[in-house]
Formats: sequence, structure tokens, C-alpha cells
Amino acid sequence: MKKGLMIGAMALALAGGIAAGTVALTAPHPSEATSLTAPEAVGAAVLRQGSSGGEVKEVQRRLKMWGYYSGAVDGIFGSATKKAVIYFQQKNGLTADGIVGKATYRALGMNDSYNALNNNSSGSNGGVNGYTSSDVYLMAKAIYAEGRGESYTGQVAIGAVIMNRVKSPQFPNTIAGVIYQKGAFTAVDDGQINLEPNETAYRAARDAMNGWDPTYGCLYYYNPAVATSSWIFTRETVTVIGKHVFAI
Repeated sequence: MKKGLMIGAMALALAGGIAAGTVALTAPHPSEATSLTAPEAVGAAVLRQGSSGGEVKEVQRRLKMWGYYSGAVDGIFGSATKKAVIYFQQKNGLTADGIVGKATYRALGMNDSYNALNNNSSGSNGGVNGYTSSDVYLMAKAIYAEGRGESYTGQVAIGAVIMNRVKSPQFPNTIAGVIYQKGAFTAVDDGQINLEPNETAYRAARDAMNGWDPTYGCLYYYNPAVATSSWIFTRETVTVIGKHVFAI
């Protein structure tokens, strides 16, 4: 990442004519990639007590949002998570074994995880959740350009910020409008947006578009080690994922 994230119209108003203060996040150039953690393997796995990671965290988030779970959303599949999964399974007519497999993924609405376990990868190039295949492709390109050196959850988080901006009246109301907003992303300015996304980026795009938001509603993110705008540091930090601070 070469800079921090650009802030949209409000930031421009604050920054005025000092274009040099613009902050936007990009993924590293290939020469920089060795200093970053390689992306996680993203093949969906059956989850059970003892599992951990981003998919566990998303299961916990959904169960908590729907009132089945009251513990920490920490990505650790412990006894409390198992109990919540069993409760969810019982309420939805599933085998109440506390294991998150295809049927439970599907009931949770985690469509990409279900498709991966069902050996169905045909969805990568299709539309999702009311958005077109072109939207998916552009989102995947932005995620790949901005975060290909980040973990899978970190890549979904970038997509979630884009989705949160689409929903916010402070920003354009389309995916293309947000991504191509003037000065918003260095990856657009320096041409990295034109790199071809990989399957990981497609999955992250679809997960974000299906509602997974590891940022809890954030509109901004930046790398504090390289951010050049003092304005971005005034934003309220919500969470940190990998090298990125996510803020509102």
C-alpha cells in the first residue's frame, strides 16, 4: 500500500486545494508484495468446534445479529458458538449437530461458502444480490488492486467499505460511482484497477455484496504506516484488520 484511503466529497471540502493531502489505499506493486502476508486459502471448509478464521467470525456475526448468539465475534468456534449453531439448526429444521456444513451455510445465507462446498464455482462471473455481473467484476478488480496482499477477511472488508459508501448519502450510489469517484482510490489513479482479479477477489466481492461487513459499517480505511493525510487520522477507528485501520 502506498497511501491511505481518500475520503470522498466531505474530505475534499475540508482539504480544499491541497490535493497532496489526498489519501487512498492501493495494493502493493509486485516489488513490494514480499513484505506483506500472502492471502489466506479461501476454499470453504466445514466448520466445527475448534475451527477458527474469517468464516467462523461471519457465522458468529450472523447468529448474533439474529439473536442466536451472545458471545464475542472473535472467529473462534468454541462451545458457545456450537450451542448457538445448534439452536439455529433446531429453529430452521436442520440436523442439530453444531456443525456448519452445506445446509447450515445455505440457511445462514452464506452463499459462496455453500457453493464452494457444493463444488459450484459457476457463480464467480454472475450477478449477486441484485447487482450485475459487471458490478461483481468491478468490485473484484477494486479488491484485488487495493488489497491482494491482505487476508481474505481484509479483502472482504475493502469490499464492505465500498458497499457502505454505496448506501451512504455522502457518496455515489453505485459501485462504479464509488470506485471511480475522483481521487477516491489510488489504484484507479495509477492503473492498478486494470489488473485482472483472481478467484479470491471474486469471492471477497460476492461476500461483501451479500452483506458480510467485517468493518461494522465503516466508510474509510487507511494504512497508518504510509497515510499522508492528517484528516484521516481524525476519523473514529472501529477495527483494525491486517495493515488497515477501518474508521467512520
